[in-house]
Amino acid sequence: MKRSLLVEGHGRPLAAVVAAANVPDDRLLKATIEAMVLERPEPEPDWPQHLALDAGFDTPTGWETTIDADYYPHIAPRRPEDRPPPPDPPYPARRWVVERAHSWLVSWRAILVRWERKAENYLGLIELACALLGGRYYLHLAHWLRSSSSSPCEHIAHQRNLR
Repeated sequence: MKRSLLVEGHGRPLAAVVAAANVPDDRLLKATIEAMVLERPEPEPDWPQHLALDAGFDTPTGWETTIDADYYPHIAPRRPEDRPPPPDPPYPARRWVVERAHSWLVSWRAILVRWERKAENYLGLIELACALLGGRYYLHLAHWLRSSSSSPCEHIAHQRNLR
């Protein structure tokens, strides 16, 4: 079973889709974008909306779907086996937030190992876990808003020192 997630810049899930493991990633992209829970604001010419994808989406279908959805694509290029990896890029990687969201999701045992017979039930568990992650972030943010007038960065650093 393959999970396809769309997350915002901090790794909180916005959309989830499940499919068979043999479905290519680029074919799930349109369904993942359409499954977004929140209404997406209209892109503005001076403030484009970016979408960072890995090399599995470096196909004509992946590029067309991204551009048709009015996203500015950041798709990692596929590299032949004989070509060495490029030197360290001058910009930070953008795709790690999706891996972080997947690691948050698999902390629930029912998502790590699929026990459900029907794909709809499995998707429901994933959506429930995504809602719980969003609620957890909201509670953390609400605590910060109530507790202090300091910046969010100072609050997060203080919370890390308490652990």
